[in-house]
Amino acid sequence: MTRYTSLFRLALLAAAIFAVVMALLPHPPNVLEVNDKIQHMTAFGTLTILYCLAFPRESLLRIGERLSFLGALIEVLQSIPSLHRDCDIMDWIADTAVIVGVLLVVRIVRARRASTP
Repeated sequence: MTRYTSLFRLALLAAAIFAVVMALLPHPPNVLEVNDKIQHMTAFGTLTILYCLAFPRESLLRIGERLSFLGALIEVLQSIPSLHRDCDIMDWIADTAVIVGVLLVVRIVRARRASTP
């Protein structure tokens, strides 16, 4: 474990808590002045990068699976009527798309690092 791994794990935990809380607040503050899909993609792109840095030996497939599941779980929880939120499968698709995109970049970077002497 590198000396930064603990910091990345703490940052991942903080970012995940922030993302889930913001997703489940009935009336969240507008943090970014962009549309909903961009907010989802920003959140899950950040979570993916932090996860890869926090757990550098973890399978990328497993990282993708877990983060995509988190996105799906958030959408299911948003269907609770008392939250006054909208469950939208397109949000989960946006989350998963950015997760896959980031993981592909991480795979390329790891492969290049492994092939350089």
